[in-house]
Amino acid sequence: MEEPSPSAAARALEDPAYAAAVVELLGAVAYGEISAFERLAQDARMAPRLEDKAELAKMAAVEYTHFERIRTHLEGLGADPMAAMTPFAAAFGDFHTRTASSDWLEGLVTAYVGDGLAADFYTEIAALLDADTRTVVLECLSDAGNSEFAVDRIRAEIARDHRIAGRLALWGRRLMGEALTQAQRVAAERDALTALLTGGVDRPGLDLAAMSRLFTRLTENHTKRMENLGLDA
Repeated sequence: MEEPSPSAAARALEDPAYAAAVVELLGAVAYGEISAFERLAQDARMAPRLEDKAELAKMAAVEYTHFERIRTHLEGLGADPMAAMTPFAAAFGDFHTRTASSDWLEGLVTAYVGDGLAADFYTEIAALLDADTRTVVLECLSDAGNSEFAVDRIRAEIARDHRIAGRLALWGRRLMGEALTQAQRVAAERDALTALLTGGVDRPGLDLAAMSRLFTRLTENHTKRMENLGLDA
């Protein structure tokens, strides 16, 4: 009987440098997902209506489902998910401390704008991954219908009290700055991730011009999200 051919992921992971980069990237995404779950669960407590609490709880549940998917993939690669996530605890902890919501509306902006920016960043990086890992990352960064709720509720609150728009616009701009700083910090501090971004002899990467275009796209997407919320970027 003919032996089954190895998967694209298995073949790619025969390169130790690439394997280390994949584990680090998945560790970062996994920690981001479980952090988002925790934040949304906390923000749900501040929501004024039961319907809003339920929606935020549902969003939190989706984030945890994504975390479980990535953890399973890491285990399938022979990696320890907790060990892969641990190096990112400090960076994500600092980010969430600096961007802790003061009310549930700021939490909604964070879920829509902040998490959207993170998803954009990792989606860009996913283009450098093997097909199997790329599929897992992209599926775990899918919106799952959360955007519509966030946009509708924030626009409704702005219509009720226009003064809210200025405060939330400032919050959105702060999230943008903090998220870009975090993304640059994580990439710079982890050698394997840096190697993934820059590529190698047999792997594509991003040169300085491509990296500049990446951050331009991130900024453009952020501006669109802010406009969707009725906020100035």
